[in-house]
Amino acid sequence: MSRRPLLFLDVDGPLHPYATPSGRCPEGYVTVHLPAEARRPSAAGAPPSYVRPRAVWLNPAHGPALLALGFELCWASVWMGEANRWIGPALGLPPLPFVDFGDALLRERPDTVHWKSAPLIAHAGGRPFAWVDDEQSDADHGHVAATHRAPFLLHHVDPRVGLRQEDFTALAGCAAALNGSAAAR
Repeated sequence: MSRRPLLFLDVDGPLHPYATPSGRCPEGYVTVHLPAEARRPSAAGAPPSYVRPRAVWLNPAHGPALLALGFELCWASVWMGEANRWIGPALGLPPLPFVDFGDALLRERPDTVHWKSAPLIAHAGGRPFAWVDDEQSDADHGHVAATHRAPFLLHHVDPRVGLRQEDFTALAGCAAALNGSAAAR
């Protein structure tokens, strides 16, 4: 089992800046056109109304940058394992483990905690982690702080711009700190 902290990685928002103000593929990104089979999630719990986009914008430089951070990468997205087929190759990432959200997939909670929060904590199994997403809130931070005893970082990424150099800098600092705390144990 890896001693490195986990990096839970969302696709839509951090890697695919779907909300760009121009509505166009950002500079440095490539457009990956998705076939019809990729547009419907295969997860049994996904609402039938949920449809992925016809294309995603991905920055090939993000793959090597993510691999260099010092985390064990893990998909934390509605794409789940399909991210290994449709997203990872465009970024140059090897197949990654993923969080299987099961019945929690896209199911809103009455306490406003994001539906991903509890499955991510369970998947971490007490390990330190960082969660990169565009949908976390103060409720998620409070929930993770109350239920996860290891160090963590919830890192919000603006879906209008996706991951930027300052995000990688913050994540590298987090990885260094978490790897240092793991080595001290």
